[in-house]
Amino acid sequence: MKDFFGSMTGRVFLTLLLGVWISAALTQLAADYQRWRDWERQLDQHRLERAEQLVMATEIVPAEARSIYLDVANRPGLELQVSDTLPAASPATPFAQALAARLGKGYRVESVAARPVACDNAQRLPMMFGLLSMSYGGACESLNIHLRDGAELRLSVLPPRLIRDGDTDLRMLVALFMISIAVLAYLVARMTARPFRQLAQAAQDLGQDINRPPLDLTGASEIRQASAAFNAMQARIRQYIFQRTQMLAAITHDLQTPLTRMRLRLEKVSDVELQERLIGDLSAMQEMVREGLVLARSMDTTEAMQMLDLDSLLGSVCDDASDAGQQVTLEGKATMAVLGRPIDLRRCLGNLIDNAVKYGRDARVCVDRVNGTARVRIRDSGPGIPRSELGRVFDPFYRVETSRSRESGGTGLGLTIARNITEQHGGSITLANHPEGGLEVTLMLPAYYPNK
Repeated sequence: MKDFFGSMTGRVFLTLLLGVWISAALTQLAADYQRWRDWERQLDQHRLERAEQLVMATEIVPAEARSIYLDVANRPGLELQVSDTLPAASPATPFAQALAARLGKGYRVESVAARPVACDNAQRLPMMFGLLSMSYGGACESLNIHLRDGAELRLSVLPPRLIRDGDTDLRMLVALFMISIAVLAYLVARMTARPFRQLAQAAQDLGQDINRPPLDLTGASEIRQASAAFNAMQARIRQYIFQRTQMLAAITHDLQTPLTRMRLRLEKVSDVELQERLIGDLSAMQEMVREGLVLARSMDTTEAMQMLDLDSLLGSVCDDASDAGQQVTLEGKATMAVLGRPIDLRRCLGNLIDNAVKYGRDARVCVDRVNGTARVRIRDSGPGIPRSELGRVFDPFYRVETSRSRESGGTGLGLTIARNITEQHGGSITLANHPEGGLEVTLMLPAYYPNK
């Protein structure tokens, strides 16, 4: 869940969901407030009409029968009673003023300070699907009414009794409303984030295969523009790598001919000691040329990717090393397939094992699986590498001036080639000095899932 909300899809989804929910809640709140205030005004108007009719009808009824008439005529919300003693009057309220205006001359309407007990217990008006409520703001008071014949009446304006049915149905409707908004927000978030996901995947695939097909120019205009820019960038990088690889391959290839002629001429040198030194230097130069060609090929990704059994590939490389007289042991199994180029991976693993044997006397290879990723660890028994040099040994032609020097042979390109091949396969390679001694190289390669 944390990974989802950390992604762009999750953030867009959360932003849309909360934004729509808050907007819907505020809109519903404003609509409910306006609806209840309009309802209160209409209710007060209706009560004014009923109060006017009730007062005038009571005046027509004989005085001795008025109490009986009012017991029958009163309805919820308005109670008119005959009163012999009326409480003291207070400043007129808007409802009292409006009723006095409707009754006309001869009638006197007075407000009373003491309100009916029911006004203090009035039901609150539900708002925003019943989650909030507001107090009733309509007329709720007691009035003294003096008729034209001198009779005195007391009118009580009471709050309405709200009947709240269907709360369960309302909650279900609200839940369906929230779910529908969530589904819509998720679909919009996925639709918005999909192009960015495709660009990210294309960038990742580009690191593994510079010759991958270009992106389709589909979608919104901004997405098409970004895809076109990505395709142009891929073409420029491909051209740059091709030119650099061709240049390096041409230089190293052209150097082989004069080096071969020099070697033939050195055979005619009469000084044996001088001849051996010159031939040694020449052999080192030829080795550098060969490694340069290998480095150039490691940058070339024209070989087709295919599914490979890592255990079988690693076992074959270790067997070849053992047959060549190298002390190599293999432990563990990854029991998984990887997507890669067989020749490149064999070259990568071979370089790492050769380095371990050359500089550390032996190579102990251990393979296992960590979180769906193949982990290959190659450890030697050498002196290791100073911590400050661990990150620099991957640079081309860089050499550590210890036992890992020209005295042991090599050109300083083996780890560079191994890193290039590993990164082209979407993996990583790290070096570390083992606590028990020796250098340990850790190679991580992603698993291949053909059904995905």
